[in-house]
Amino acid sequence: MSFERFAKELVRYPELGFSLDTSLMDIPADFYESMAGKIQKAFSDMVALEGGAIANPDEGRMVGHYWLRNPALAPTDELRKLITEPLAALKSFANDIHSSAIKTPAGGTFQRVLLIGIGGSALGPQLVSEALGHNAKMPLYFFDNTDPDGIDRVLAQIGSENLATTLVLVISKSGGTPEARNGMLEAKAAYDAAGLDFGKHTAAVTGKGSKLDQYAIDHHFIARFPMEDWVGGRTSVLSTVGLVPAALQEIDVDAMLAGAAAMDAETRKQDVQNNASMRLALAWYHGCNGKGEKDMVVLPYKDSLCLMSKYLQQLVMESLGKELDFDGNKVCQGIAVYGNKGSTDQHAYVQQLRDGVPNFFATFIEVRKGRDGARFEVEPGNTCADYLQGFLRGTRSALYQSGRKSITLSLPEVNPFQVGLLIALYERAVSFYASLVNVNAYHQPGVEAGKKAAATFLDVLNGVRAHLTSSPQIAGEIATQLGANAEDVYHCLTHLAANGEAQQTMASDAAADTFVVFS
Repeated sequence: MSFERFAKELVRYPELGFSLDTSLMDIPADFYESMAGKIQKAFSDMVALEGGAIANPDEGRMVGHYWLRNPALAPTDELRKLITEPLAALKSFANDIHSSAIKTPAGGTFQRVLLIGIGGSALGPQLVSEALGHNAKMPLYFFDNTDPDGIDRVLAQIGSENLATTLVLVISKSGGTPEARNGMLEAKAAYDAAGLDFGKHTAAVTGKGSKLDQYAIDHHFIARFPMEDWVGGRTSVLSTVGLVPAALQEIDVDAMLAGAAAMDAETRKQDVQNNASMRLALAWYHGCNGKGEKDMVVLPYKDSLCLMSKYLQQLVMESLGKELDFDGNKVCQGIAVYGNKGSTDQHAYVQQLRDGVPNFFATFIEVRKGRDGARFEVEPGNTCADYLQGFLRGTRSALYQSGRKSITLSLPEVNPFQVGLLIALYERAVSFYASLVNVNAYHQPGVEAGKKAAATFLDVLNGVRAHLTSSPQIAGEIATQLGANAEDVYHCLTHLAANGEAQQTMASDAAADTFVVFS
């Protein structure tokens, strides 16, 4: 560890209070020069992307999340209006909810929000809520899965007596994503059971003309906000997807957008030494040998940023985890992301990080300000914030002494501006890295494959359900009747047995287990 190397490697934006330290990644002095061609291509690709080039050829879509915080960048007046008008509308909607200009059907004030979404439609709002929504005007509750037990627990937390003052916000671009659709139908059933008109308690963020859009019209939702096809789920947190729930919590959405715009302005500059997103992407490239050979462990040393690793899992892994490159070569690219928060998780897995398999590099996120209010010493001269800083610096040093590399990001505090800045930093770093390794960050064929496989399984499940009788049958028999895979049929049968639709009698091995319809 060398102070001279640290000072040379450090990227600082003093006016933003931000710094990036890659000195402990041990990047050779000639690395940037050796990457010059790839770097220039990445800069050129970014110019094309922000200019409106088709970035998702599978669906013929542009990628415009950078325009959201600077509408002047959008290539047409029509696109600029699709950013500025919904932003004004969502602010007005939040104000009307808060002021009771929009009331509950019973004439009261909405007190809380039940957000229904999946993937980026939940992860982004969850990140922002955890970071900034601690004293929210309207606290958020989430249906972010199709787990019925999880849904029941959230409804119990809200309380049936409070549904009348709970605003539901359904977020789904297509309206056909099963998890979001299922959550909406579960919520509607709860409102129906309470004798409440679901539509008059609900708003939607969705694509114009989508299934959800039509459902919202048919059920007389309070409001509908657009979700444009040029905003992907994992980069949607600064669109209506993230800004509607943020505004309802009374979080300063303009400050979030300003923070993102400020980071965009710095990382749009084609200056490798001082471009934090490019430097971050190059550190990943060096640390992973450009082939995803190391995992990324994300350790924010701030409770309010505890969801950062979960948020980055989707942003990084869905964007970079690709089988084929742009030339059609099978490359199986990606960077695995995991982690939680410091110093809590020093007691969970730092032992392995330091002494175990060296298959990772770490990212420390430092927040310099400990707390608002008076200083409190837990021992003479030292505060909790002093200890938190000590654990961060000590862990960073201990890992490096054991040959484990790391990156450190530093922010002055957690506020809307800094959260927007952090989101923008990583969005552009992901775009740059994708270009460096020649993959498309803006399509996700693997996700679609999983959805199709799930639909196929449901078809088999319904077939199995229809073939169950009061006479004992084994999985292989039903599989033959259906022309289906016997293991899939067996899993269908055990699922039905676990949920009260079948009875299972276990034999010496699974193939001989018998099942009858539950009576």
